[in-house]
Amino acid sequence: MKFKIVFLFVLILACAEQKTTTDSILSFLPQNAAAVLKVNTLSNFKSELKNSEILSKIDKTRLYQTISNKIDGINFLNPETTCTIAFYELGKNNFEFFFIAEKDPQFFDLDNVANKRIEELTYENKTINKYQLETSEFFSIIIEEKIIVTSSLMLLENSIRAGYNNSTNEHLEKLYTTADPTKAASIFINLKDNSTIFSGLLKESTKVNPKQFANWVAVDFTTNQNALTLSGVALANDSTKNFINLFKGTTPLANGISQIAPKNADGFVSYAFGNYEVFLNNQKSYLDQVKSQDTIFNTVEEVGIIYMNSKKAFVLNTFGGEGLSEKISNLSGETSSYQGNELFEIKDKNWLSKAFNPLIRDFENNYATIISNSFVFASNKETIQSIIANVKSGNTFNTSRTYETAMTSLANESSLLFLANQKGIQYFLDNDFNQTLSDDFKKIKFDDYTFAGQLVADQNFYHSTALISKINKTVENNSVGPLFTLELDTDLAIDPKFVKNHRTNKQEIIVQDTDNFLYLISTTGKVLWKKQLEGRIRGKIHQVDIFKNGKLQLAFCTNNQFLVLDRNGEEVSPFNKKFEGGNLNPLAVFDYENTKNYRFVVTQGRKVYMYNSKAEIVDGFKFTEANSSIIKAPQHFRIAKKDYLIFALDNNSLAIRHRAGQQRLKVNDKIDFSDNDLFLYKNKFSVTDKKGVLHQIDTKGKLSKTNFNLNENHGMFATSKTLALMNENILSIKGKKVELEIGVFTAPKIFYIYDKIYVSVTDLQNQKIYLFDSQAKSIANFPVYGNSLIDLVDMDGDRKLEFVAKDQENSIIVYKMN
Repeated sequence: MKFKIVFLFVLILACAEQKTTTDSILSFLPQNAAAVLKVNTLSNFKSELKNSEILSKIDKTRLYQTISNKIDGINFLNPETTCTIAFYELGKNNFEFFFIAEKDPQFFDLDNVANKRIEELTYENKTINKYQLETSEFFSIIIEEKIIVTSSLMLLENSIRAGYNNSTNEHLEKLYTTADPTKAASIFINLKDNSTIFSGLLKESTKVNPKQFANWVAVDFTTNQNALTLSGVALANDSTKNFINLFKGTTPLANGISQIAPKNADGFVSYAFGNYEVFLNNQKSYLDQVKSQDTIFNTVEEVGIIYMNSKKAFVLNTFGGEGLSEKISNLSGETSSYQGNELFEIKDKNWLSKAFNPLIRDFENNYATIISNSFVFASNKETIQSIIANVKSGNTFNTSRTYETAMTSLANESSLLFLANQKGIQYFLDNDFNQTLSDDFKKIKFDDYTFAGQLVADQNFYHSTALISKINKTVENNSVGPLFTLELDTDLAIDPKFVKNHRTNKQEIIVQDTDNFLYLISTTGKVLWKKQLEGRIRGKIHQVDIFKNGKLQLAFCTNNQFLVLDRNGEEVSPFNKKFEGGNLNPLAVFDYENTKNYRFVVTQGRKVYMYNSKAEIVDGFKFTEANSSIIKAPQHFRIAKKDYLIFALDNNSLAIRHRAGQQRLKVNDKIDFSDNDLFLYKNKFSVTDKKGVLHQIDTKGKLSKTNFNLNENHGMFATSKTLALMNENILSIKGKKVELEIGVFTAPKIFYIYDKIYVSVTDLQNQKIYLFDSQAKSIANFPVYGNSLIDLVDMDGDRKLEFVAKDQENSIIVYKMN
């Protein structure tokens, strides 16, 4: 049986006065049940449970196995009438069931039980049947045309002694009798007594206290293959201290947090109250405090918490925040700007926690920004910057399938709304629930599900809903939004690039700052390590597998060093070569046969140093000195099984060599090289000069020229069949031109991923990243904000692309494309 597991997902509540009544089946129940389950037709309920994909995912967890073993006896019961099942804690974290139904000749389904034993016991002149069926053991008795089945003989004996006219909570009785008879089952959970079913699931250190949340939970249970829903009505009690009474007399509102939270957030909580003064009075009662009203919050109507990458942001949504804006300015020290939004550094770190306890607790509001009428607070700049970037790009949570799927089953207006993906739920489990439950949940694949809970205040009661649903599979086409931003200690010295993690096959980010610290950053924006180098990296960082064991290293040159670092940022001996005088060109790495027999080529002035995979000079390579200084990283191309090593020299000539260093081709013409690299385009070595002329040399040494009339600062990139040129504000791809906004542009860069060509260019003046296809058509939802040329990959192997770029001078930004 799986139904007890659903109690873990109940996020809703009810509250009840303590009066007594005895005229229902509930009077047969012993006192202080931890939970009561009303099942309208047990066979239908079993069928729903059996066919629920959600519940089938949890049947291997340790919690489920413990519960299943305890209540396995219910599988042998088959009443055709409504039945009631109550659960009692007998010993710490040990729950026993107590089952009641009308007497029925077909009540027991034992025809297919191979190993069964039934014996009669007597207690106070009452006959008790003891059943041992397969591995299950339970006890039954017939009283007043009712049949009772329980897993605990002690519980049954106590019930016989007490009689069957027990007092019943009046509101539990009311909720029980008004439960929807068309639903498979209704669940009532006691949160006030010490026997609450949550008591053994929570960590001792948690600040979550179900007893202060409500008295009873009352919900109807509905499940199908793709969704599980708990919905009901909760009654509030003024005389007890319950969390939900914070919203007594308030007005539910459509949440605004989903329009601030990034689409890739793990979840959010929205508390809406409409009238701050009503909330304040409820808050005073809840906290037992005498608290003066702070008029700066009079326009606040919603408080929200956004969860993203194990960090939190808080949002105050207002209908006009002039006074609040002035207060933040008065509380702030230094200010800065991000994408046009002012960032405030708040002096009073606990300001929000003091004002909105218990909605906001243990939070340092170090930074703040204002987005329209929303006031956003976080403990770090990166979280706020990510929110700003996503809002500006329209990449917010309300456009996600996670949100849209949940809202199809929820009311448009809420007093409390919780919505999360699996990562968001895992965050709460890790923080507040015991290790067993948290570890088991990590093993379940819920990454395509949405989790939601909602509370809607009405006049004297609350509508409540909890939901787990498979996310609508409709593809979110063409969306582009930030995944995260990360601020470095100082400004960036080089543009960020992706490098492969050989352990996970995912891509991580490598970047260097102006203090020469090299950072390796995870797919979630966590700094894995940083290492200070002696100088700035020149050109490309190469990934190599020196030891041919699948483990990748990073190889590069700084001004005066050739270095190889391992996965952890440690130097790989003996690859630490220093060159007196410095002024090294970027490192070149050649792998002629793709066999990982690398040739590392370091060039300094006219000198050429070629090393093998043991950091030894390659004896057979004869081109150790050019007749003029080398000005770019050497290039290697293979055409028709012939290798061409190309060196651009500052006397405007090209040296084209064999593997061994002998001259392969002689080029007599001089080329006044532009700043662009040399490429192999249409089987010709292609490079532009400063006048915008494309020079191409074929494999016989013949040179041809094409004048594109480009300015000196033009950009060029080419693959074997695609040529991209950037001239002023005109981008040309395969001869097709597109005119962009006037700006200062980087050279273009071509990416070929999943059989599709992408061409990127960045306007550094207006801080806009553009992306086009091979036909010079803009990719949907571009341009986006950015401050450097991008690197584009499938970072996490989901066949959706991510790209990284410089954000502010000291930060990076990662976007995801769908």
